[in-house]
Amino acid sequence: MHNSNDEGIMEILLLLVMGKPLWMWLLFIALVIALLAFDLGVLHKDDHEIGVAESLRMSAMYIVLGLTFAGFIYWQMGTEATAQYLTAFVVEKTLAMDNIFVIALIFGFFAIPREYQHRVLFWGILGVIVLRGIMIGLGATIVANYHWVLYIFALFLVFTGIKMLFAKEESHDLHDNRLVQFMRRRFHVTDELHGQKFIVRLPEPKTGKIVRHATPLLLALVMIEIADLVFAVDSVPAVFTITTDPYIVYTSNIFAILGLRALYFALAAILHRFSYLKYALSVLLVFIGSKIFIADAMGWEKFPPTWSLGITFAILGAGVVFSLWKTNSDKKNHMSASAPGE
Repeated sequence: MHNSNDEGIMEILLLLVMGKPLWMWLLFIALVIALLAFDLGVLHKDDHEIGVAESLRMSAMYIVLGLTFAGFIYWQMGTEATAQYLTAFVVEKTLAMDNIFVIALIFGFFAIPREYQHRVLFWGILGVIVLRGIMIGLGATIVANYHWVLYIFALFLVFTGIKMLFAKEESHDLHDNRLVQFMRRRFHVTDELHGQKFIVRLPEPKTGKIVRHATPLLLALVMIEIADLVFAVDSVPAVFTITTDPYIVYTSNIFAILGLRALYFALAAILHRFSYLKYALSVLLVFIGSKIFIADAMGWEKFPPTWSLGITFAILGAGVVFSLWKTNSDKKNHMSASAPGE
């Protein structure tokens, strides 16, 4: 009887879910849950302001874990899959850099103190895990049944990259944001924070009846989730043009986002030093989108994953170096221009 139960459990664990055994999905989900529990229950048991040093340590931990997971991919799926995972991981982390600009804007608009920002980002991660899973599941199903959709993804990325390259800097004003206006019209919203609470029970001004009110913390969380959905429209197709394996797409997405949210607290203070990185992102999107057409033109089954990884690092490395050099040069020119003449 005991043996038959064990065999039944093994059969369930070996069931294929989107091309991979169920145990591989459960292992990854368990790892993410353990990381989040450790993050909230141990590292951030009490609300406090996260400094640059702590942020860098957290981010380094997530990056090491993300890269270590590449070893598991290699063990289970081989060299090619590992190169695809690493490329997807790097691309996703870099594309999500723009997300940090928007998160900083949202926190500034709602005047969220730094000691409560981690709480918002933590719960935001849970939303991302679910929403990205749904989007990737739908994307994988569509690509499996209609392979030509990959060409639409590729063209979309090329168009997005070219558009980003020539786009002018936009000023984002959340006062006119329709979602913010809708939530303020439809729900009771407090003007002030109530500690770390997302929802509080307060008397309604007109009737005095005790009703639930959303705090600015909840509005900030909703705005960040919506922003992530918007960014996913670019990043999910980008990863699907690197690999169509849903497991690699999902795991690389989640590991990249986990680390990037941790890095937010360090990057938010030095975002201005990466203001020229968008040009590298533009070139990267065009490259990723054009790979499928290059492979067809060369008669390859697919663009070599190791080449893709190397070119991705080269583009991003050049972008980071140029951005740091240019912002440093701009700073020196500004200082010399503002200095009094001799």
